[in-house]
Amino acid sequence: MSDWLAAIEGTEAGHQLAMVLALVAAVLHAGFGALQKGRHDPWLARGSIDLFYGLIAAPVALFVVPWPEPHMWPIFAGAFVIHTAYKFLQAMAYARGAFTVVYPVVRGTGPLFTVIGAYFLFGETFTPAQWLGVGVLLAGIYGLAIYNLRYLVDARDTLVPALGLAVVTGLFVALYTTYDAYGIRATTNPFTFIFWFFFIDGWAMPVLAALRWRSMDRRPDMGPLALRGLIGAIIAFGSFGSVMMATRLDKVGEAAVLRETSTVFAALIGWLILKETVGPRRIALMALIAAGAVIVEFGG
Repeated sequence: MSDWLAAIEGTEAGHQLAMVLALVAAVLHAGFGALQKGRHDPWLARGSIDLFYGLIAAPVALFVVPWPEPHMWPIFAGAFVIHTAYKFLQAMAYARGAFTVVYPVVRGTGPLFTVIGAYFLFGETFTPAQWLGVGVLLAGIYGLAIYNLRYLVDARDTLVPALGLAVVTGLFVALYTTYDAYGIRATTNPFTFIFWFFFIDGWAMPVLAALRWRSMDRRPDMGPLALRGLIGAIIAFGSFGSVMMATRLDKVGEAAVLRETSTVFAALIGWLILKETVGPRRIALMALIAAGAVIVEFGG
């Protein structure tokens, strides 16, 4: 399969597959975020997820895919640092704000900086129509932030720091998206990067989660937490793996922006499953974010 993927890189077939992969990543990532923000502490949930995807990736990385070339080890080290910082920031944001407040700002802030990073790193450019789409997306993001500041009642005392953390987390989304695109393009076999990334990335948060669990007065049952981790790990492979592959096959900026249609799915999950109050105005603003991503895709 790696030979076939290499053959369609930069072609129209590669563009179409990248678009599909980015949309798959959008749907799955909304579910992934909801799992981390669900009824379990976000630090414990993320630790459980990372533990399981590290364990799942280990035999594939060690015995199935080709081992990384020597120049890949510093790249993996950089990815580990960037993703660990991102997960710290995201857990802090989720601990302070509702899922439907934090998630759209995190996922919507990232594309703008990803597009800028892709320009400097890969020489990618956007058409005027695509920049219009980025503007529409940002209007939805900051319109949503202003609406939340004015009208949200729940967790009002932590709303401002939650939004601030969400913006900073969005910067790290852009950083890891661009960096991962560089990493997956730096190795001959893209599956080497994907599985070794998950193997290496899966060991920091479980240690922190275990320490946090031991310090709790009321410790949650391990069974439901482990089940959440296993489900989240499977979703993570589909979500992060899909967008990584999309950035190898086609433009990094377009894949990153199209993935942010996940905000619409996140709104539905927050409303239907997490029982959070969404409301028509916030749904409209989230749809505006998604509309901007669509304009970027079809304006190219």
